[in-house]
Amino acid sequence: MNPFQQPIGPPLPHWTARPEPPHTPLSGQFCRVEPVDIDRHAEGLYRAYSAAPDGRDWTYMNAGPFPDAASFRSHLTKAAASRDPLHYTIIDLAAHEPVGMLALMRIDRGNGVIEIGHVAYSPLMRRTSAATEAMFLLLRHVFDDLGYRRCEWKCDHLNAPSRSAALRYGFQYEGIFRQAVVYKGRSRDTAWYAMIDRDWPAIRTGFERWLAPENFDAGGVQRLTLANWIAAQSGPEP
Repeated sequence: MNPFQQPIGPPLPHWTARPEPPHTPLSGQFCRVEPVDIDRHAEGLYRAYSAAPDGRDWTYMNAGPFPDAASFRSHLTKAAASRDPLHYTIIDLAAHEPVGMLALMRIDRGNGVIEIGHVAYSPLMRRTSAATEAMFLLLRHVFDDLGYRRCEWKCDHLNAPSRSAALRYGFQYEGIFRQAVVYKGRSRDTAWYAMIDRDWPAIRTGFERWLAPENFDAGGVQRLTLANWIAAQSGPEP
């Protein structure tokens, strides 16, 4: 309560603005997330995205699909030059090939808020450990390395796969912002999800246990889902 007997939020006497995210590589056991490089990534990324039979993966994205390599390279050139969003390429460490992209964006240093967006996984990433680890690497960077208080995930409310992914990764649903965006000539209601710093320790442990070798059988099939592991951190061991 303040002197006027009004309820107010908890004080943050030691809070300082968070640092600008450095555009540097983040390495895991299955993938590496590194700054977009036109010469090193454009050809491989276009090849990875071209493995899709049609353009449905781009329906809910601001850009794409791309009719040819030149148009994709033009898109990637703009992405590489941007500092917010800060775009990364995902490198599959087994194949040594680029397989997807994501970004840190809407970087609010003063409030310690940041968003993960522009998530464009190619068909080569589907149902792979690299797909989950890439998200873990960025989240760990946001909370553990940079000390942000809040990480957001937003998507078209009609994008069921993205909404499902947000929940799987441990984000909590916060509501719908109606008519929030116009893109590709149509209106978008935006679904908001977020996790905050006090959520992160349990989510981090869930990711670590999911990614552990013992969570997979000899055929590489998961024994417990990521959602199971995250939920277990606030309850009995699964």
